[in-house]
Amino acid sequence: MGRLVPAVTRALDILELFLEGDGTLSAPEVTRRLQLPRTTVHELLTTLAARSYLVPVPEQPGRYRLGVRTYQLGSRYAEQLDLAAEGQRVAREVAETCDETVHVAILEDTDVIYIAKVDSTHAVRMVSAAGRRLPAHCTSVGKMLLAALPADELDARLGHNELAAMTPASITDPDALRTALAEIRTRGIAVEHRESNPDVSCVAAPVRDSAGRVVAALSISVPMIRWNEEREGELAELAAKGAGDLSGRLGHRGVR
Repeated sequence: MGRLVPAVTRALDILELFLEGDGTLSAPEVTRRLQLPRTTVHELLTTLAARSYLVPVPEQPGRYRLGVRTYQLGSRYAEQLDLAAEGQRVAREVAETCDETVHVAILEDTDVIYIAKVDSTHAVRMVSAAGRRLPAHCTSVGKMLLAALPADELDARLGHNELAAMTPASITDPDALRTALAEIRTRGIAVEHRESNPDVSCVAAPVRDSAGRVVAALSISVPMIRWNEEREGELAELAAKGAGDLSGRLGHRGVR
């Protein structure tokens, strides 16, 4: 894990101060509350204001409030919340059709985060939870999301070192993973067999936004006792349909 950058940490500490009180602060108040040098605070406030994360308060010289850029970031976060809500609805519909566990996940760095989940009603089912984080290369949703990245971004995230394994079946060689991702791009479906759980296989399809970008993936997870080649084909079609339905709810039109 990389080191924290002090200047970025301090800038974020300043922004978080605006979550309290009346939402306005002066440089001396920031200096006092964070115990930072006055020069450092002045430079950070100037930088944040220049990037529209802060703006001067009209008729209150020397005081700042949050700027439009923070609103834009919050709006993007709200879009993800909408994705989670719509994902939960679609996951429920898919689960009702196949009676298997359905997830919707997003990519964060080299991990996936599950933002929606609906359980199977079977006694034997995958144990997981919304909010859980797993290495992307070990999951069908993660491989689907990695496959959607531009080559340079994929290289930056993966690097060339051996990848961590969750089970003996996990792909740990970055070059082998790249080969698998190329196949996923061609097929449009990702499958993993016992790579994150020795007793489970999964199939996943991409979820696209209104601009056609892959923003999430929907997967169906099945214990090996109910998995076979025919079942894989059925679930691949169902995952693709579910992902397509969710994409439509996000405003996507067309195949790509």
